[in-house]
Parts: sequence; structure tokens; C-alpha cells
Amino acid sequence: MAQCVQSVQEFIQDSFVPLVAALCSEEAERLTRKNNLGFSELVKPFCRLTSEVHMRDPNNQLHVIKNLKIAVNNIITHSPQPGGIRKLLNDVVSVSQPAEGLVTNVITAGDYDLNISATTPWFESYRESFLQSMPASDHEFLNHYVACMLVVSSGEPEPVEQFLKLSQEQHRIQHSSEYAYPKWFIPNTLKYYVLLHDVSAGEEQRADSVYEEMKQRYGTQGCYLLKINSRGSNRGADEQIPDPWSQYLQKNSIQNQESYDDGPYTVISNKNADHLISDGLDNDIQVDGLSNNFKAHPLQLDHLSDTSSSFDGTDYIKTTSSLHESKKTSSGTPHGACLTLTDHDRIRQFIQEFTFRGLLPHIEKTIRQLNDQLISRKGLSRSLFSATKKWFSGSKVPEKSINELKNTSGLLYPPEAPELQIRKMADLCFLVQHYELAYSCYHTAKKDFLNDQAMLYAAGALEMAAVSAFLQPGAPRPYPAHYMDTAIQTYRDICKNMVLAERCVLLSAEILKSQSKYSDAAALLIRLTSEDSDLRSALLLEQAAHCFINMKSPMVRKFAFHMILAGHRYSKAGQKKHALRCYCQAMQVYKGKGWSLAEDHINFTIGRQSFTLRQLDNAVSAFRHILINDSKQPAAQQGTFLREYLYVYKNVTQLSPDGPLPQLPLPYINNSATRVFFGHDRRPAEGEKQAATHISLDQEYDCESSHQWKELEEQVVAVVNKGIIPSNFQPTQYCLNSYSDNSKFPLAVVEEPVTVEVAFRNPLKVPLLLTDLSLLWKFQPKDFSAKHNGATKELACGNDMIGAEVIAEFLINSEETKMARLKLFPHQTGELHILGVVYNLGTIQGTMMLDGIDPSIGLQAGKLVYNGMSVRGRQDLEIQGPRLNNTKEEKTSIKYGPDRRLDPIITEEMPLLEVFFINFPTGLLCGEIRKAYVEFVNVSKCPLTALKVVSKHPEFFTFGGNTAVLTPLSPSASENCSAYKTVVTDSTSVCTALMSSASSVNFGLGTGSQPEVIHVPLPDSVLLPGASIQLPMWLHGPDEEGVHEINFLFYYESIKKHSKMCHRVLRHTAVICTSRSLNVRATVCRSNALEDEGKGDNMLVFVDVENINTSEAGVKEFHIVQVSSNSKHWKLQKAVNLSEDKDYKLASRERGKLCFKAVRCKNSGENYTFADIVFGNEQIISSASPCADFFFRSLSSKLKRTHAQSNMFQGAAKQSFDEAVRLIQKCSEVDLNIVVLWKAYVVEDNKQLILEGQHHVVLHTVGKEAFSFPQKQGFKKILGNSDWEDLEQVTDFRGKSNF
Repeated sequence: MAQCVQSVQEFIQDSFVPLVAALCSEEAERLTRKNNLGFSELVKPFCRLTSEVHMRDPNNQLHVIKNLKIAVNNIITHSPQPGGIRKLLNDVVSVSQPAEGLVTNVITAGDYDLNISATTPWFESYRESFLQSMPASDHEFLNHYVACMLVVSSGEPEPVEQFLKLSQEQHRIQHSSEYAYPKWFIPNTLKYYVLLHDVSAGEEQRADSVYEEMKQRYGTQGCYLLKINSRGSNRGADEQIPDPWSQYLQKNSIQNQESYDDGPYTVISNKNADHLISDGLDNDIQVDGLSNNFKAHPLQLDHLSDTSSSFDGTDYIKTTSSLHESKKTSSGTPHGACLTLTDHDRIRQFIQEFTFRGLLPHIEKTIRQLNDQLISRKGLSRSLFSATKKWFSGSKVPEKSINELKNTSGLLYPPEAPELQIRKMADLCFLVQHYELAYSCYHTAKKDFLNDQAMLYAAGALEMAAVSAFLQPGAPRPYPAHYMDTAIQTYRDICKNMVLAERCVLLSAEILKSQSKYSDAAALLIRLTSEDSDLRSALLLEQAAHCFINMKSPMVRKFAFHMILAGHRYSKAGQKKHALRCYCQAMQVYKGKGWSLAEDHINFTIGRQSFTLRQLDNAVSAFRHILINDSKQPAAQQGTFLREYLYVYKNVTQLSPDGPLPQLPLPYINNSATRVFFGHDRRPAEGEKQAATHISLDQEYDCESSHQWKELEEQVVAVVNKGIIPSNFQPTQYCLNSYSDNSKFPLAVVEEPVTVEVAFRNPLKVPLLLTDLSLLWKFQPKDFSAKHNGATKELACGNDMIGAEVIAEFLINSEETKMARLKLFPHQTGELHILGVVYNLGTIQGTMMLDGIDPSIGLQAGKLVYNGMSVRGRQDLEIQGPRLNNTKEEKTSIKYGPDRRLDPIITEEMPLLEVFFINFPTGLLCGEIRKAYVEFVNVSKCPLTALKVVSKHPEFFTFGGNTAVLTPLSPSASENCSAYKTVVTDSTSVCTALMSSASSVNFGLGTGSQPEVIHVPLPDSVLLPGASIQLPMWLHGPDEEGVHEINFLFYYESIKKHSKMCHRVLRHTAVICTSRSLNVRATVCRSNALEDEGKGDNMLVFVDVENINTSEAGVKEFHIVQVSSNSKHWKLQKAVNLSEDKDYKLASRERGKLCFKAVRCKNSGENYTFADIVFGNEQIISSASPCADFFFRSLSSKLKRTHAQSNMFQGAAKQSFDEAVRLIQKCSEVDLNIVVLWKAYVVEDNKQLILEGQHHVVLHTVGKEAFSFPQKQGFKKILGNSDWEDLEQVTDFRGKSNF
């Protein structure tokens, strides 16, 4: 049980006090009403004696009484209505709530740290009211009146006669059969005559003379002159007098029922006299339903007939109205306005005089008389005493069977019965704290009652015997808990009286708690819980929970479980605040411990109770917890939770419609998965047009690919800026995610959309419907032009500056993760901050069945959600940046960098390029030449310039030479729609070299240039807004078979220079699948036997061509149509030993060998000499595009690769060469490049196609075989196995892209 303000001894002593009735004349009541008080209310604060009291026991021993309290009550001649009593007890608990600063105990048990209220004042108030409202019954005398005060005003014409009338009235009430209520202790009740004198208005001399007459008539011990109202009622504001009545009248305002007028005297209901009957009284009514045999018995217990009337609605209305009037009266008007501190002392002295001179001597005398009877009884023999008892009590019930014993609670002893005299003496001794004598009497009476099978009487004696044993000073004997257990069982099971059983439990539990027997106390409290009274069960369960937590080893889970049970019973009893408090305290135990279903139930109940109490914020919080945890509830239950939440949230938003949007818990948002895309969605392919892949939200992030694009952009920026990358360079990032570098503010362009992809996850098993979904943003306009660089304009921000896309409906199925792409359209430059998303959260209309909850109980959410309820709210996008780990401070602490992907800077208008590829192939033969077209479209309102393309594979494509002469105009200009520039040859020129020359500068490969960066030949180098242009692009199949990904990065600028964004880029990734075609090998050797040439200037070139195609691409055969050479020093002169058949065909796996004579060029310069040996009637101009383009690009690529390989070779070699060796090597060097041009005949869909292509062989050294594509075997033969393995390791370390 919780801590109490009083000790257990004080609690029991205050629960059983001597009762004194008060009967006032009408004039006396009027005097006390000047202070807004009745007479009993007037003396109530002074009814506890401040000094010790002495009296003599029957053995003439001095007995000391400490801290004695009496109760003075007005007489009420009828018993209260049980239904009204239940209502008033309910009010006692309802108005007693935890204070704001209530002291809490912090209890640590294992992993739990619980904040629990240290006291439970609502339970103490209930217990006090319950015990003081116990109905007076005939089996005990604790609630019977011991004395009666007769109060008359000194201002009455004949006060003495008025005293006589009051005395007669009291006698009539006590002894007339007309009144069965109240009960009196003994027939000769003490009457104490009080003369009430109004000092401010009455005549003091007359009062003194009347008082003298009273002393002569009633004796000095039986009367008293009480002077009050020392100041007038009109002098109430000039002096502050304490108000000791407020704490008592506050309780009375709850417990008072009605005011009654009994004859000429005003009788006011009061706390102790109301004799409230607890919730279990309805069961006692069944006593009237006993058999006729028991009704006819002379000892029939008929006292409950007075309280058996049921409570109806009229009484309820009267009680409620009286309660409100009493509250208004007690709170609105001050009490004791006419009393001074002297009057307070007079009242206190009056109570002491009454107790010392009147009450205690009367009790002492009564005890002596009863004791004398008890002694005389002991002197009699048992047989004689039995005869005496029969004479007193009349005939008894005949012998009863065992089945009838349970009904013997109906026995009733007459008032003069010796057993009752013993009980009466025991009760008197108990009231004056003589517990040892009281225990002895109770013990004796208990035996007699049990012998007579009078179980109700026996249970009462057992109960008080146990309490008396506990209260005896010095504890001569242990507390007999089994007495209490027997009494409780008897009251509950045999007597069917839950009121008395509850009193036993309250007393015994408090005693057990004081002895630290918390387990026994908890079991006792739980045992009395039943379905007949929810309020009682709730209070007892809560106290049992406190017992569990206050044990030496706290039982935390039992505490929580019983708190839940108490909260449930509180809820059934209508005590919503107490129910909510119990659930909240239990939640401390279940929260975060894996009890998910229990946690859901508690949160759901807390939400409902909070909503009923209009604590809407708490209700929303509770329902929110249900939804945000990974619930294990079935779908129907989750649907219920969601509907309740929506209903509560709807009510919250209706209270403050203009307030900020609330944070919604559903659906979950994976903030780190948020992606931001800048720019328009690319137009799809149209027919033969294929749009540049660029970048989109549909593509997955590839770290390696992203790094490659960054390198390409840095490469082209360096070329544009003459080899230097600007310090303010910021790589272009169109799509930002958790892997990208988000430390800088991203750049977006005005009038181009900003797309935010938000990852929603529905954790529930029911679908969620989001409507009117859009982004929440903040915008600060700024002008980034040169005149106002960075200056903020004070402009109002509205929808005219930022347009937002709204998704009308967005459905997320159960347990689904779904992406929503939301767009913003900036119309002005400035700083944009994307804060979150805003939407209406709801469920699908009409798809969920109601879950059977009675709509009349609690929330009517099911009905409303069925009609499609939704609430509007927001969720913020808060992205945590990467963990910093650079400096020592960052490594030793936890710090995160910024993530600015949601804070773009809107820059000025920029050109926007779109690229389309026409007739772009997906498959090629190795070395195949294919012509396609590229369309460039400027879709912006700004002209673009400086268009370039950069790629790691420049040998794959070309836009043609720098001059129109070198570039074929269109495919129709050549025979058979060839991609080459061709001319028709005569028959005499066959097998003889045709000469031409060209410079690498003409093909964009001048000295110091970057072959990877290619200028796109736009007319006037400008593409105007809305304009488009198509340019031819020749493609060359890579020499190695397989799938190749080739990246193109298109770079362009605006004519107008901007401070924030200097350029833009467009990405395209081409995927080409190449198939094997020809393998070309060539060697060169010196020859001095050739005619017409000097020594050392003639060479033989042997070319081996092998068809390694296995017909997987439908290739039928290859035709060698031309072999060309290009070099600055050598040229092919003619073919040697050609057969008569000039058509060189190679079927699958066939191999051919050609021999050519090569001579030194006479005029060697910077230009390359091209020599074409044609094996047909059509010459391909090898010095023009695209043949020369791909030759020069391939040459540049192979020179890079050879240079890297030679560096590795030198690093891997173990020896160094001297100058002589290097000179010898130089003599063996030769600079001759062979180009083999071919045609392939392909059958596809029963149609024959002609494909063209070319292979390049670079001859560096005389006698060394060269290949058309890199051969690792060549190195292996030179270095040997061991050195080759070392070289491979170096190769892997530096990157395989060099091979």
C-alpha cells in the first residue's frame, strides 16, 4: 500500500471515536448560521483534545487517554439512500486527484527506474469517508451515540423550557418505536445542556442568570455556557482570522446529502451521521429475502430493513443539486466571520469541559456497571448462566443442520442479552483506548457468539479482537491475522455483507503493511475484489500494486499488472482520471521491454482516456506510439488503432485550425534515402531516335561510374581553361543521394524543376492513402547578377516564385515501401530550402470493416473512418550528414558534417542541351565502321556555345575532319552507300599504291592536344534557343570482342557568363556488343635485292589476315578490299606475288597472307603519307574521314598504351642498356602503320548486308611481329615466365585500362 499521512494507530483511533449527538433549537441554530456554520460544524475543528485525559478502569487503575477525538453530529432520523451513497463515495474519489507538485518515489529495481506517487490521497479520502459512514447496526455499538448535547440560545424567552422540550424530543427519538435510526449506546443516554450566548447581540446578565438556574437544575457537570459571536458580522474585513473549518467543510461539501427539517428543529446532515453504505450494500438487501422461518424467529436481524430501499433518479437529482449548492456555499462565503480568536479558545475549552466533566465520567460509570454485570456472570455456574440467558433471550432456534449454519447470521440478541453487554463494554473500552480490557471482552464475547452460531456477531468480535490485540501498548501478543481472515470470510461468504468485509480488509491491510507484510496485505486486498463494485475493486487493486512495489525485493511486473487491472476497474467506475494515471504508471514498466502487445493495449487505453478527458495532446501522443512502433497486432486491430488516431487528430486540429501543421507519424520516411534530381525528365526515344541516357532517378548510383564522370568533367574543364582547373570548380551533380558529396550547396537553374524522391514505408498491415501530397519549402529570393551579387531582395515569397506539384492520391499498400517523386518549379533566383512533405493521411474509403467496437463507448471513430476520414499534417525531412573523421578532435568525438542536398541555390537561366542518336547500333564487328547521326537540340531560351564531347575512348567515334574536303557529305555520295569517301579506279592502277597525304592537325590531334576532348563542329559554334542540328558520327567497333560501355560527356556553356554556374554537361553511356571479325598480324624485314632502290631503303611487309569469326553475327565471308599504309618515313609501293584472282575472300577460320614492298618516302615532313593498294575497282581515300580519323585516334591510343607498357617493361627489366645498345635498337626501329580495309557479307532476315571495317597494325621494329590488337603473349616471349608474372602484378597495380 502507498504511504499514508497518518500512522496505522492514528488511523484506527480516528476511525472509531465516541459519537455525540447534537439537538439544537431553532434560535441556537440561527446564532451559529451567522458564521455560515451549523453547530456541529462549528465545533468540529476543536473536537480533538490537546492534552492527556485520565480515567479509572473497573479495577480502579489510572488509565491515560492520549490524543482523544470525539465526533459531534446532528441527529438524522432516517438512514441514507444506498444509491446516493455510492454516488457520493464516487465523488470523494473523483475530486481527490494528484497535486501538481506531488512527491514521487523513484524506485530502482533491476533495469527499472519508476516514478511512483508516494501517497494516494484519493484512497485515504475514500477510506475515511467509508469508515465514517458505516451504518449503525445491532451487532456492534461502535457507531452508536454515547451522549447528546441539547443546545439552546440565551436569547430565547424561556431557555429552560426549551431545554425541557429538547430533552423530551431526544427521549422520543431514542425510545419510540417510530424511530429506528439513529442507534443509542445505552438507554440512559448522557444529556449535556449547552446555553449558547451571542456576545455581540445578547444580554450577558440574563445569560448568566439562566446559566445559574441551569447549574441548580442539571448540576455543574451537566451544563455549560458557551459565548460566541464576539464581533459583529459587519466587521469581517478589518482583521484576518484563521479559518480552521475549510478542510472539514471541503469534505462535507462532497459528502453532505440533503438538509432535512424534523419538526420545529433544524437537523443538518453531517459527515459522521450520514452513515454512508458502500457499493456492496445491494447484496445486503437480500437479507429481506430469507425464508419465513428466520423472519418469524424472535432474534431476527431486522436492522437492515431500514437501508434496503433502492436509489432512484429523483434522489440522485436532489443529491446532485444539494451538492452543488453546498459547494457554492462553502466556497463563496467565509466561515467564522463573527468569531474571534477568543471565541475559538472558548469553543475549544467547551469541548474539553464536556469531555472531562461529562463524557468520560459517563463512560467510566457505564464501564463499571457493565463490568459488575460481567463479574456477577462469572460467579454463576454454566448451567445457571444458561438458564439466565434463556430467561433474558427467550427461546432459541432449534438445533440446526450444517447446511443451515451459513444462515445463522440472522440471529438477533435482545438489547439486554449478557453477550451484548460484554460486547458493549468491549466497544466502550475500545473507544477510550483501553485496548487490553477491550481485547479480553471481545475474546469472551467471541466464544459465546460462536457457541450460539451467531456468525455475524462472532465475526464482529473477531474483527475488533484482532484490532485490539494490535493496538495494545507494548505488543504483549502478536497480531492475530487469522482472526481477521475468519471475520472477512464470515462477512463475505456467510453474512453476505460486503460492507463489513471491506472494513475488515481496510483495517487488516493497513496493519499488515505497518508490519512490512506486503505480500499478505496484497493477497488480502486482491481477495476482496469482485464484480459488484468497480470503484472498490479499483482502489484495492491499486493498493495491492503498491504493496508489490514496496516489498524488500520489489515485484515490478506484478505492480504493473495490478495497476492495469486497477485502471480498467477505475474506467468501468467512471473514474477516467484515475484510470489514466494507473495506466501511465504501469507504462513505465512495459515501455521498451519487448512487451509490444501489452504496450499497444496500454497506449490505446491511455489515448482513449486522454481523449475522454479532453487531454488531446496526450491522446495524440499515445496513439502515435502505437503506430510508430513495429506493431505485431493483426490487421484489424491496426486498422482500429489508425481510425482512433485519425479521429483524435481530427478533433485536435479542429480546436486550432489556424495553428501549425502537426507532425504525422505515418508513413515512415527513410530520410537518408531521399534523392534530389535537378532538371527536366529526358524525352523518350522517337522511332530511330535514341535520347542520351544522361542521368535520372531510375538509375542506381554507381560510385565507380560517378568517379569516372567527374574525371571526364575535370578533363574537359582543364582543356577549356588552358590546362588549369579553376579553384571554384564544383563537379556537376544532377542527382544527389546518400553516397554523393553533399557538403556544398547544389546548383539548380531557374525554370527547371527540382525533383525530390521521398522513400515512404507503411509499417502497418492496412493500406494508407495520402492525398494532396506536396513538398514543404522555404525560399529566400536573391539576385546573383554581377550588379547585385549575393544581395538579398526583400520580396514577399509566394507561389508565384515557387510552383509545387501536388499528387492527388498516393496509395501505400500494407508493409510496402514506395517512392514518391515531388517537384518544385522555381521561377526566381535565390536560396531554396526543402523542409518536408505535407499531406492528408487517411485510409481507403469503405474497404475496412468495423471492428465491433460499440460506438457508444469511447470514440466513434469506426463509423467516421468508414466514411473516409483524413487529417492534414506534415513530416520534416531531416538528413544527417556524414560522420567527420579527419582531425583528432573529430576522431575522438562524434561530429557530423552538413548535408545540403535539400538546400539548392537557384541560379540564373542557362542553356539546356538535348542529344539524340539516330541509327545508333547496339552491335558491331571488331573494327567495323558504321555511320550514324547525332542531333543536338537547345531546348532552353539561351544560346549555347563551346560544345565539346569528352570520352575515355576517342578511337570509338569521330565527327569528321576539320575541313569539308576531308569529310564525305552524305552516305549517298559513295558507291553502295559506303561510310568511306571512295573513288573509282581504272584497271591499270590495281596493285599499285595510290598516294595522298594528311596532317593529324586536320583531325583534332595536333601537338599538345587532348585526343579525348573533341570539339563538336557547330555552325558558327553557336546553337540558338529552340534550334537543332544533325551531325554525322562515324563509329569504329573496338578491337576486342565483348560488351563495351563507352561514356560520352557533352560539355557546353552559355554565351553570357554567370557567377554561380559556368558550364553544363550532358552524359550518355553507349553499350556496344562487339563480335570477332579478323585477326591481322604483320612483320617487316629489310631487303636489298629489290630493284630501283638503294641499299637499306627497301623493306618487305608481310601481312597475315585470319577470319576468326564463327558466324555468330551471321557473317558469311570477309573480303579484303584495300591495304593502306601511313607513315612519315615509309610507304607501301606495290603488292608482291599476287595471284591472278584479285578478289581476296576469307571464309570462317580461313587465313590469307599478303606481301608488300615498302620504300622510304622521298620528302619526309610533318604530314603523313598515305599509300592505298586497292584490290578492286573502288579506292577508299584513307587520308579522309573516317578512315584517317580512326587511324590517328587508334595511333594515339596505341602510342599511349605502348608508352605505358615500355615504362613497365623498363621497370621490370633487371638490366640497363648502354649507349651502344640503344643506337643498335634505333637502327632497327621502323615507323610504319598498316591499315587493312575489308567488307563483310552478312545474311540477316534473308537479306544480304554489306558491312565495312578497318584494322590497324603499328610496326615499330624490324623483324618483330605486330598485331591489330594488344597481345600479352608478345611480352611473355621476351621476358620469360618469371619476369612476366612480375609485370602482371605491376600492370594490375597501375590499372588494366592500359592494355
